[in-house]
Amino acid sequence: MPRSDQSQTAILGALSIMPMTGYALREEIRDTLGHFWSESFGQIYPVLAELERKGLVERQEATDSRSSKFGITDAGVTRLRELLAEPPQAPNPRNGLMLRLFFGSQLGPEACRELVLQAREQAEAALARMEAARTEVAENGGLAQAAPYILLTVSAGEHSARAAIAWADEALADLAKLEATSSQPARGRGRP
Repeated sequence: MPRSDQSQTAILGALSIMPMTGYALREEIRDTLGHFWSESFGQIYPVLAELERKGLVERQEATDSRSSKFGITDAGVTRLRELLAEPPQAPNPRNGLMLRLFFGSQLGPEACRELVLQAREQAEAALARMEAARTEVAENGGLAQAAPYILLTVSAGEHSARAAIAWADEALADLAKLEATSSQPARGRGRP
């Protein structure tokens, strides 16, 4: 599935829950799908325009004369279901932390430890956001039909965050051992 089709899937999916402006769409994707998906304004507006040209979304005039809202059409729902039925695109991994740790011998254990501590803090914050999202979904009666499916993704986010915390704890223990051995005087390396 090409990137543009995945953007269409995210946008049509969000609009299938409720009509919204382009800005609100971006905020919802960031706040609700953010633990596994992102779209920039630069992606959202061209995709919205394309979806509107194809008759998959329609502009709904705003009552307060601000931005127009977009709503999904019946054809948009059909297209969304087609897109959702396609196999997902495998992500191209780009993890700056892992890149730095892989070449960690250039940084040393102390600098790597700081990187892992930051990653652990981020995972703890992500876990807190997932727990808040779980509560919000449970309390939002308007999401009754979608809630069990949304909670599947929240659960995945919780599991990922817990796994990241467990990995960070293990990595910190390994780095502590490296720090201890690197602070000992060198022996047997050909020095008198």
